[in-house]
Amino acid sequence: MGVSIYRLYDEQSGLYEYKIFGGLADCPPKLCADVYMDLEFRKQWDQYVKELYEKTYDGEKIIYWEVKYPFPLSNRDYVYIRECQEMDVDGRKIWVVLAQSVSVPQCPEKPGIIRVKSYKQSLAIESDGKTGSRVYMYYFDNPGGMIPSWLVNWAAKSGVPAFLKDMQKACSNYSKRT
Repeated sequence: MGVSIYRLYDEQSGLYEYKIFGGLADCPPKLCADVYMDLEFRKQWDQYVKELYEKTYDGEKIIYWEVKYPFPLSNRDYVYIRECQEMDVDGRKIWVVLAQSVSVPQCPEKPGIIRVKSYKQSLAIESDGKTGSRVYMYYFDNPGGMIPSWLVNWAAKSGVPAFLKDMQKACSNYSKRT
């Protein structure tokens, strides 16, 4: 799919931070951003979503996301804030999404589910000059628990191209939905 993945080793956690550069053919940037931000639609196309919703606490929109993990691993959940801005940079339209884990008392940890307390993502989407998008992403999370770091790193490396493929398919189905 023309995806490049770069990683930087973090000695403290034994995990990697990732930078991903890739493209989504036939998925214009606004559509790509809309699909990415639409939590209700994500429940339909992302097979790993167990629970996903957004609530407002003290005036701030907080997202709760429970991710299905394969047996025998425990599911993980994320509590985070996210913002999307459409920017004009020297005549180029760029959609920027920033997300980061937060701790709020209204979303306590659930028994049997491991809370991901360290999650950060930055995403930029722009036109590829044709009918698609160029996507740039920075990503880090520490899934916690007793998963060997080599398995976490393998999942992140193989999961990114699979996610982009699913995202591209979701983009083609989004217009049919709206």
